[in-house]
Amino acid sequence: MSKLTGKVAVVTGASKGIGASIAEHFAAAGASVVVNYSSSKSGADAVVERIVAKGGKAIAVQGDVSNPAGITKLFAETKQAYGKLDVLVNNAGIYDFQPLGNITPEHFHKQFDLNVLGLLLTTQEAVKLIGPEGGSVINISSLVGPMPVPTASVYSATKAAVDAITVSLAGELGPRKIRVNSLNPGLIETEGVHSAGFIGSDFHKHVEATTPLGRIGRPEDIATAAVFFASDDAGWVTGQTLIAAGGARQ
Repeated sequence: MSKLTGKVAVVTGASKGIGASIAEHFAAAGASVVVNYSSSKSGADAVVERIVAKGGKAIAVQGDVSNPAGITKLFAETKQAYGKLDVLVNNAGIYDFQPLGNITPEHFHKQFDLNVLGLLLTTQEAVKLIGPEGGSVINISSLVGPMPVPTASVYSATKAAVDAITVSLAGELGPRKIRVNSLNPGLIETEGVHSAGFIGSDFHKHVEATTPLGRIGRPEDIATAAVFFASDDAGWVTGQTLIAAGGARQ
């Protein structure tokens, strides 16, 4: 039996990158997966197609998790399709690096509304579907939460908040057998990282040169760790922050 057989998982922001890889690895491990997306229907549909082609179970559900109405819609459709929930992956997020002089209220609220408030409200709704047998919440944080970098003061602050929320909710939800953990990636080669111009940049070269394992990460490096946190193998693990960055120290 695969590690996630019989489990239902929602992965937010799963139309590409880390979220897509987590969704596909969850399905390969036996879970029925909800591939959430905000705007890229084609990307989410492609993830579902790849899962189904390999014999897995998945549906794509639109829902902007920075918006309470989008969150309600996401879990209403999850309940309609699968009737329950076992695993939530809070992967949806945004990053925008700016120096101090460029920070505006809009810059601040755009990132905090999704990365922090959206994560909280998504988890609030998700736990209503998790039964008495318990479940797992996995928050995708970042290496720059505990190890901030220049020009990322707001983004780093959102991820430090995610790590704090993880520890707090682990204590609060533990009596309900709901485990809460954070996965903190370093630089991962995704579509977003390419479009942001990081690949091939001096920053990319610096990260590779200072990472003990000698490379930046791949989405599957995070997805396999997420499978562990979602599975019963991690049944005694909660309130933890796992830095998955090849040994990098920013």
